[in-house]
Amino acid sequence: MKRNTVSLNPLDTLRLKLAERRGTPAASPSRAARANAGHPAARRRRQPYLARLVNQWWTRLLQSVYKGSLSEQEEEYESHSASRDYVWNTIGTTVWGMSLPILSIIATQLAGTEQAGMFSLAFSTGMLLMYAANYGVRNFQVSDIDETHAFTSYQINRWSSAAAALVLGILYCTVRDYQPYMATICAGVYLFKLVDGIADVYEGRLQQADKLYLAGISQTLRSGAVFLIFTLFLLVTHNIAVASVAMGVAAVASLVLVTIPLALLETEKSRRWRMEEVVDLFRQCFPLFAALFLFNLIETMPKLVMEGSLPYENQIYFNALYFPSQSIQIIIGFIYKPQLVRLANIWSNPRKRRRFDLIILAMVAVIVGVTAAVGILMATVGIPFTSFMYGVDFEQFRFLCYLMVIAGGVIAAIDFLYAIVTVLRRQGSVMRLYLLAFVAVTALSLVLVNLIGLTGAVVSYLASMAFLLVLLVLEYLNIRRAIRKERNPFSS
Repeated sequence: MKRNTVSLNPLDTLRLKLAERRGTPAASPSRAARANAGHPAARRRRQPYLARLVNQWWTRLLQSVYKGSLSEQEEEYESHSASRDYVWNTIGTTVWGMSLPILSIIATQLAGTEQAGMFSLAFSTGMLLMYAANYGVRNFQVSDIDETHAFTSYQINRWSSAAAALVLGILYCTVRDYQPYMATICAGVYLFKLVDGIADVYEGRLQQADKLYLAGISQTLRSGAVFLIFTLFLLVTHNIAVASVAMGVAAVASLVLVTIPLALLETEKSRRWRMEEVVDLFRQCFPLFAALFLFNLIETMPKLVMEGSLPYENQIYFNALYFPSQSIQIIIGFIYKPQLVRLANIWSNPRKRRRFDLIILAMVAVIVGVTAAVGILMATVGIPFTSFMYGVDFEQFRFLCYLMVIAGGVIAAIDFLYAIVTVLRRQGSVMRLYLLAFVAVTALSLVLVNLIGLTGAVVSYLASMAFLLVLLVLEYLNIRRAIRKERNPFSS
């Protein structure tokens, strides 16, 4: 007869299992556990839902560790839940994407524009390190429907790229010769963003197993924990550096206690890793990494140029103006990203290529519509609301805000086309385009920021993104013509 341990706390449950295994009498459970063992319904009524959920997860985690393997445990959550995927992916992506504007607002209100500007710049360079850690593997991973590479190989690849990104961050702070205060801010922010980069491979595994909603829950919990801890520490200390370090520690805790166990418990056990697979991931995804890293470097370059030319408070102004642009990218992302596996399956069937093209055209129309809607929103209530949230008059930046909204639509289109090129496995053809755009934004930023300040940063940003979109559309058309010719060498 099985012992009823459902109502015991995790330590009592583990203690009983150890005693059964040794064949010795178990130590008496806690008084609370004994009192409630015969009355589970009463205990459930008294215990809040969130506490019960945390207790259940902690129990499952401890039991899995006790059994010696997370990946060999029975799965408990269902797959193929499209509605949950959309809801939680939307929540997770939104909360994650809102991290910079929300944390910037908190920092501005509690520490002032100058310190908030320092935090904002550290966050921007931290994003670059996160993309370096990602190495452009996520889209490749989730579209690997035949699992040609083991998940263990993906993990080793990701931890290796994250270690390299950490070294890159240390070198950057050394070259910039940051003082201890700014260096400490960077350390906390970089730790948070590197955790984001590592967590991405585990959340990608959940998406690959058709449990994208669990990835969204993981992302939501991590971002929520970071918001809470950063705010609490900044409220108490009014010190951005201390709050940043606390934020990084909270991110690590979420990775160890939630993201990694969730991915291992809720997906099939992976076969053993192979060095040739790890190396092949670095080789195949290098064009993806180079393009994605260059793209984000293009986005960040105006901010890097501003650091040497303008006061730190301009970083806050730029990021506040960037928020509507980012919201467009988030909205478009949660529309198309859950469909990447489906798009890969459609593309793999030559008879469905016309349907593939129609989906692309539909997404372009959606991008235009979303961009127009965000523009109208900012023109009416958006700018006054931004002024209220930051405590700064943004009416003076109205024209720059409109330019940023247009840039948001352009970037959303670039991001979508980049994902499509990945599905087509022609990622090597776009790297030179990003190099050209990087040269353009660097030259424009150096000239315009020094000439007209913040306006120059926004103009150079939009111009370089528009240039990159034109290049990418032309390249995509060339790729499709090349594929058509491969199928029919006699086609014109």
